[in-house]
Amino acid sequence: MTPIAITFLILAIVVVWGGLVASTLYLRRRPEREGYPPGDTDDHREDDAPVIRDT
Repeated sequence: MTPIAITFLILAIVVVWGGLVASTLYLRRRPEREGYPPGDTDDHREDDAPVIRDT
């Protein structure tokens, strides 16, 4: 392997594993969201069946 290929391999490994370690540490520090925005009124969209057309 050429030195440039080795350099890019090491850079890619650092980026991928570094991101994994950073996200793991962040989730360990803040495992769940502390607050959610208030919900809206239910408009019962799931109660409506899909339109059936005879074609």
